[in-house]
Amino acid sequence: MKIYKIEAGFFDCDGGAIFGVVPKKVWQKRYPCNQENFCTLAMRCLLIDTGEKLVLIDSGTGDKQLDYLKYYNFKGVVNFELALQKLGYSCGDVTDVILTHLHFDHCGGCTYYDAERKNVLLTFPNAVHWVGESQWKNFLEPNVREGDSYFPENMLPVQEAGKLQLVKENRFLCPEIELRIFNGHTVGQSVSYIQYLGKTWIYVGDVIPVAPAIPLAWVSAFDAYPVTSMQEKKILLQEAEEKHQILVFEQDAYTECCTVKKSNDNFRMDENFPFPN
Repeated sequence: MKIYKIEAGFFDCDGGAIFGVVPKKVWQKRYPCNQENFCTLAMRCLLIDTGEKLVLIDSGTGDKQLDYLKYYNFKGVVNFELALQKLGYSCGDVTDVILTHLHFDHCGGCTYYDAERKNVLLTFPNAVHWVGESQWKNFLEPNVREGDSYFPENMLPVQEAGKLQLVKENRFLCPEIELRIFNGHTVGQSVSYIQYLGKTWIYVGDVIPVAPAIPLAWVSAFDAYPVTSMQEKKILLQEAEEKHQILVFEQDAYTECCTVKKSNDNFRMDENFPFPN
């Protein structure tokens, strides 16, 4: 099995929003920001070649809404066709796309406009797109807090093409990849547990967006259900610590992977390292 990381781009996000009620005096020691309080976040995707399947986890923001989303100052947004060609693949080779959830910075790259910007086309036309069932329902009828994070053109064409598969409960996509449902940041997030190099690698998505957010009370102001976020994060971290699993961060621009260590009744980062491409 081969796994490649694909940096789908970077964007700026308000540090207060990322770290919620944690004071800036505390979080800025662990994650840098500029003079305007903006932190750089990544959109780090994984491409997994199992030999049977070619699986992409998340697709970044794409380029359809960049003008509308200029507040976030997106940089280096990836062209997936070019990125996959460099690895010896094409977008048509992708068999499955796992989407942690459907906020724009995680699924926008699933579709793109044609040259006339009139029609929306699928970036991965042959792929089944896996989405948590409750997340899909939330996408169709969003709550007030999340409404601005969902764009119909990112995912409705996938459904219309018959390429949407909903995940109701924990299940294996294939022997090497298990999908587990977590709630909190939003409902029905799909977290991938990947067997690779004799270890379990957890693509944590926005359950833990950046490494400094490992402590249980460090939850984002973006989280729709913050108490649930803390409860679900504890479940993930307890198992990760007990079984020596590795966290893979999607949005941390500085830390790609780490192990965790229990500290009293909380958790902290233990060893951090780059993803072994």
